[in-house]
Amino acid sequence: MSHRRFLISAAILALPVAPAYAQQSQPPAERVERGLSDDFHNDSMIIVTAPYVDQLDILAGTSVLTGDDLTEDLRGQIGDSLTGLPGVSSTSFAPGSSRPVLRGFQGPRVRVLTDGIGSLDASNTSVDHAVTIDPLTAQRIEVLRGPAVLLFGGDAIGGAVNVIDKRIPRDIPDDAVHLDAIGGYGSAADDWSIAGSVDVPLTSKLVIHADGSFRDTGDVRVPGFVLSPALRATVLADAAEEAEEGHDEEAEELFEAANQRGRIPNSASRTQTAGAGIAYIDDGGNLGFSVSYYDTNYGVPSRPGAGHAHGEEEEDHDDDHGDDHDEEEHGEGPVTIGLKQIRADLRGGVNIGGFFEALNFRAGYSDYEHTEFEGDEIGTVFSVSGIEARAELVQAERNGWRGVIGTQVLVRDFNAVGAEAFVPKNSLESWALFTVQEIDLGDWEVEGALRFEQTDISANVIDFDRSFNAVSGAVGLAYTPDDSPIKIGVNLSRAERAPSAEELLSNGPHIATQAFEIGNPNFTTEKSWGGELYARWNSKDVQLSATAYANKFDDYIFEAETAGEEDGLPIFQYFQRDATYYGFEASASAVFARASGFEFIAHGVADYVRAKIDDGGGSVPRIPPLRLLGGLKAHSESLDLRAEVEWSASQNKIAAFETPSDSFTMVNASAAWRPFGKEGNITLLASANNIFDVDARRHASFTKDYVPLSGRDIRLSAKFSF
Repeated sequence: MSHRRFLISAAILALPVAPAYAQQSQPPAERVERGLSDDFHNDSMIIVTAPYVDQLDILAGTSVLTGDDLTEDLRGQIGDSLTGLPGVSSTSFAPGSSRPVLRGFQGPRVRVLTDGIGSLDASNTSVDHAVTIDPLTAQRIEVLRGPAVLLFGGDAIGGAVNVIDKRIPRDIPDDAVHLDAIGGYGSAADDWSIAGSVDVPLTSKLVIHADGSFRDTGDVRVPGFVLSPALRATVLADAAEEAEEGHDEEAEELFEAANQRGRIPNSASRTQTAGAGIAYIDDGGNLGFSVSYYDTNYGVPSRPGAGHAHGEEEEDHDDDHGDDHDEEEHGEGPVTIGLKQIRADLRGGVNIGGFFEALNFRAGYSDYEHTEFEGDEIGTVFSVSGIEARAELVQAERNGWRGVIGTQVLVRDFNAVGAEAFVPKNSLESWALFTVQEIDLGDWEVEGALRFEQTDISANVIDFDRSFNAVSGAVGLAYTPDDSPIKIGVNLSRAERAPSAEELLSNGPHIATQAFEIGNPNFTTEKSWGGELYARWNSKDVQLSATAYANKFDDYIFEAETAGEEDGLPIFQYFQRDATYYGFEASASAVFARASGFEFIAHGVADYVRAKIDDGGGSVPRIPPLRLLGGLKAHSESLDLRAEVEWSASQNKIAAFETPSDSFTMVNASAAWRPFGKEGNITLLASANNIFDVDARRHASFTKDYVPLSGRDIRLSAKFSF
């Protein structure tokens, strides 16, 4: 693959760097340097780390998870750590693999970023692929929704999740050595985890960093039967049919699967990470570099009967070989995934002066590989190598006008080798220019964003080579009366994205998802017209936010189950149709009393999305239902107590061949104790999740009928910062 665009963009953007370092009198280039180096002392700071604007609340709704809230919600995958935020669900494919779902969007429409750069893994290619970001090492997690996220990629129509760590330090610690550590235990999966980091200033301008983490979990405990009532009834019927036909072994296997309860088989995982970084920071700018390693092994729970059907298909084709042939051809035993990633990152900023006050740049390189095992045998090996880089020229503010002009480059090589490589070897080159401009007119604020992106996808083994041009834009208008805590606004956007290689080129069996996946090489770009109306209230004791949104898609791309089978597996095919999304999300928090050193706070979240294919095409599959979450919290300098109830409605607006999901209500409680006060840098946490041990299944999950959420989970954790 040619890296021409990457090299040209890098050379152009590097031109101002050398002379800029000679100017030392300007303020630091990155606004994000404020208060991000210490996990404890800055929990109250709510800022967005986009370096080119002070706030992204005009065009984007933003949620931030940090401090004790982040520690309490930490799970093995980033998707399962964010589900308490408004508009956020999770794919929950398995405990070892879960991506965020934002406003009903998942897959390529949600970008998962580490410090503004993509995770550079294979998690967006299939729901069974883990995100290579360990929440244990995260300092803060930001969820961006709305039109402004197109700054991070034209495909981020649903939103972006930005995970901030400290591998490239942002400031110099005051102490000779700064240590952070966190450890915890969860009862539902016998989940043990530990992580730590150290920052050491070598000089007044140079700092080094190192971190590591380890997590080990067993099979997840669940209440009652593992299978949903509908799937269990189907499996029992299949077992009875096998018994009638005299296939005793097959019948026994199906009866055993239908009656499995208490634990999700093959849901254990083990993850370890390590990273190191160095940064030079002074008044003229900053430059840092880091390397990291991610290693995980996790089980992929199987759908009962899928392997059996696969075996029957083979037996029909070659009866002479019998069961021995089936085992030799397809392996025997559970499917597991072994995944490794080595990554290098660069971040810097320099002050320029003049019309552009600063140049900020960010780049990442990844060498990724994961192997899907069938028992002890290697099934398919997936590898991804990629480079992503972005740079922004930040305009100096002039009479309320400010903005940024930037470029972004992504180069990715993907390969899959094995009997079930459902996507051919392919390469992707993407190059973009973007700008965002803001004008402050007193009570009124206006913002506009524009992005042009060119994407080339090629697969030489099948003589495929296509290029896509996409243009996206947004405009927002907000009104804030003088000295008023209220802001109301409207956003309009037009977003366009190129189809992914998986949507274009998939054609084969995928053992981990137990599906035969088929793409369409003739897809065009997906276009969306969107609108938002929002109102926000932010005062000392009350914070409210409500957003209503709608998106009208031309040539919307989605994957749905068909009535067909191939190789004994259900066919999941990508289609392109017009579609409509609409919904709302709201959150509220209010201090309603103070007594004995405590603040008593009520908080709540509500979200809903409806998505359907136009012209009578039915519902879009895997759309989360209405969800309400409410709770009470008592907060003091040394102790926090919280109780909350989450209710999820049933989902009966489903696509063809999709099963409905039942309503559920979960009750959770937690306590956080700071024995030496807020500045004591030690916090001990205890929580009880799903206290009443209810059966709960996320409708956004491909595997919801045989991978329910965990049952009662008692969690203990501690974090330290010195």
